Amino acid sequence: MEKTIDVTALGELLIDFTQNGVSEQGNNLFEANPGGAPCNVLAMLNKAGKKTAFIGKVGNDMFGKLLKERTMAQGIDMSGLEMDDDVRTTLAFVETLPGGDRDFSFYRNPGADIMLTKEEVEKHRDLIEAARIFHLGTLSMTHDVVEQATIRALEIAKEAGCIISFDPNLREPLWSSMDKAKEKISFGLSQCDVLKISDNEITFMTGEEDLDKGIHMIIDQYKIPVVFATFGADGSKAYINGMEIYEEGFLNPATIETTGAGDTFCASALLYVLKYGLDGFKQESQLHDLLTFANAAASLVTTKKGALCVMPSVSEVEAYIKESGR
Repeated sequence: MEKTIDVTALGELLIDFTQNGVSEQGNNLFEANPGGAPCNVLAMLNKAGKKTAFIGKVGNDMFGKLLKERTMAQGIDMSGLEMDDDVRTTLAFVETLPGGDRDFSFYRNPGADIMLTKEEVEKHRDLIEAARIFHLGTLSMTHDVVEQATIRALEIAKEAGCIISFDPNLREPLWSSMDKAKEKISFGLSQCDVLKISDNEITFMTGEEDLDKGIHMIIDQYKIPVVFATFGADGSKAYINGMEIYEEGFLNPATIETTGAGDTFCASALLYVLKYGLDGFKQESQLHDLLTFANAAASLVTTKKGALCVMPSVSEVEAYIKESGR
């Protein structure tokens, strides 16, 4: 099939209720932000002019309808979104901690996203077959039904010659056990061509506090050709074709929360994978440019609440890099 879509993603689509002040009575106020890592990635890619599509499930309720409306407004092809009449849309309440980090409380037992079936994936297989890159995380492997859907989607993607992109996106409260989480992340690592992984996930999978040692353990075990490791405000590294490149992060005094920073980084990295392919990274300068752009984009998104609807444009990121003197 002709590759008419740049990136198709499968996974969770939900509402992030983020703290937004207090009422006159002193009660916490929460803002309903569209979220979910896979669609956050797609929203950033769309902002950069790429064609994207999503496969997933929400409830046929007020939140599901809001998510469909807002994601379509970002330009994402949502023809692969199923609406469940019986199960409600997944919700996440996000508490912002000092320093901008977050704590999550999920309402997902069940949530519509875990009810996606392999038959529904099959119905939308054209969205996978037409994609250059197929992107996923592990939250579509927390429960049996959606795990089977994810496995079928991967099979279709591999048969169609898609590049497989994987972000573990570890959310501990959503797993029945950490052993199961490790097992499913390991499965994703064994399937992917492109990996974006964070510092805490490296330590979780390897037990190594030495992040360089840990990421090399993962690369050596799973033979992943393109790897990006993120260290929060401390920057990121790329491991490609024997090159190891580091770029420091952008510390933004306007940061209010870190929701979507990893997804923004991932999308930015995929922009370069779309440009160069898996084998086109030959010079260190390419990786320096990639990491600088991705770090800057991730920094910018931390200055706004939510992620999916507030992704920065390429011109905004480039202007921010220039202003920072990098």
